[in-house]
Amino acid sequence: QSNKQEPKMSVLVIGADEITPIKAVLKDLGAEAVEHWDARNENRVNRKPIPQDTECVVMLTSFLNHNTMKTIKNQAKKRNIPIVCAKRSVSCVFSEYCKVFGLDKEFGCCKVKD
Repeated sequence: QSNKQEPKMSVLVIGADEITPIKAVLKDLGAEAVEHWDARNENRVNRKPIPQDTECVVMLTSFLNHNTMKTIKNQAKKRNIPIVCAKRSVSCVFSEYCKVFGLDKEFGCCKVKD
């Protein structure tokens, strides 16, 4: 019997004002902690480092400009943090998250054909 706990998945969501339904979906998919930056103040987001315990970044692309996305992507890449890019719909976040983490079989996520 081991006392080793499963790591708690910590997700940073960037973009949009209201993400309650998205938070619920992320928790269903295994996220323990969901931090949200609305990205209204672009300068603050671009200067703020991704929190140390973040294991995934979800960018809601409908609400982010290119500079902000580029800054966040570069930070995440340097630390090998997976990035999920999605529009602000729950179904889009769900299917993109599943693709990034290979959860298609486990959660029955739809495969989007190119």
